[in-house]
Amino acid sequence: MDTEKMKYHVAVVDDDAQNLANAKGLLLENGMKVTCLTSGRDLLKFIKKKTPDLILLDVMMPEMDGFETLSALRSYEEENDLAMIPVIFLTGDNDSSTERRGLMAGASDFVCKPFNRDILVRRIRNTVTYNRTIETLTEEATTDRLTGFLNKAGGTAKVSAMCAEKSGVLMILDLDNFKLVNDLYGHDMGDKVLMAFAKIVRENTRKEDVACRIGGDEFLTFMPGDPDRTLAESMAKRLNKGLVKEAKDLMGEGFDIPLGISVGAVMVPDMGRDYGTLFSYADASLYRVKKNGKHGYEIYDPSAFAEEKSDDIESEFARMIRIVEERNWGDGAQLLGNDAFTATYRYIMRSLKRYKRCAVRILFALSREGSDEDYAQKAAAFGRILHRNLRKSDIVLHNKTGRFFVLLPELSENNAEGVIARVLKLAAASEDCGAEISFVTDSIMP
Repeated sequence: MDTEKMKYHVAVVDDDAQNLANAKGLLLENGMKVTCLTSGRDLLKFIKKKTPDLILLDVMMPEMDGFETLSALRSYEEENDLAMIPVIFLTGDNDSSTERRGLMAGASDFVCKPFNRDILVRRIRNTVTYNRTIETLTEEATTDRLTGFLNKAGGTAKVSAMCAEKSGVLMILDLDNFKLVNDLYGHDMGDKVLMAFAKIVRENTRKEDVACRIGGDEFLTFMPGDPDRTLAESMAKRLNKGLVKEAKDLMGEGFDIPLGISVGAVMVPDMGRDYGTLFSYADASLYRVKKNGKHGYEIYDPSAFAEEKSDDIESEFARMIRIVEERNWGDGAQLLGNDAFTATYRYIMRSLKRYKRCAVRILFALSREGSDEDYAQKAAAFGRILHRNLRKSDIVLHNKTGRFFVLLPELSENNAEGVIARVLKLAAASEDCGAEISFVTDSIMP
């Protein structure tokens, strides 16, 4: 049996009943599903309910010829943001100018009547196969594989076009404290959180809304319609509530990372239609949310930003303190990435030497047991133990699975022994950790 049979749905449009019957019989013989229509108007009504894989369209028809029908079809697809259906023109006119006009109008191919049966079938198959290949390549190039959303390139193009024509709300969504998920639970868990967040976004957006991933933990949405200032607030509340629930399902009720969502929004077209400008406004609003506690939303208001720019130096000083202060950190040591740890470590070491203070350095190493996933989960569990049970002044580097480099400032070697013993005892009692842990240590004396 032909492997290509029963794959294509072809709509045939011709005002001649005999031509329709001939085409239908030929296509059915080749395993295709066929819909016969007698006018361009009937085709436009049909595609509002069904989407064929290809259209065979007669050029010479009364009232609405093939060129007019194709033009109306393309306008409908563009207005409704639909993929273009490939069209093959059928005509008894052998004039090359007619063929040229059809191809320039956007037809995929041009077949003269009476047609060769084998050639027509092959051209239909070639056209549909080519069209599907292009659609697949386009989707792969514009889709974020992890979340299924449009990626930055695809999302920027789509949202930019929508902002130029439609009213609505443009929002940047940023996950708060997401880096701690990767640091404490591993990147696999981080990916699961991002996928869970994508699911939450889908559950809280409509079919006509557009969502895309524009960075690691940063997303963009455009919700067309009458600009509604309550959308940002309700979206922030729903997303934060949903994310906390998903995080507990993934990491357990005991997870203590202050995970959340910050939303920066701008009204379109109140603040213009240029995407670059609108994005900068939404980003500025997001920045204000981040520096004022996170887990909330802000709608761009030019008067508020103008007032902020004219504030006196005392207000600017207060804002800078809010920016650099740790927010929502909680108790425990700081787990830092390599760059942040290195900078912090060097600063602390200079301070210790300058003021003749002591410190202890420790490298903890977990024995490698079980699968890579099990090992990563045990390492994440031990990281949580360090985070929760060391001091706020202590810093921890987790730059390799199962290895934790710890700096305990202003602590003597004798006192450090008690800290190490306590950490190892907690790890041994932990059901999640359950790995043999070795360590090496040295001390820095005045």
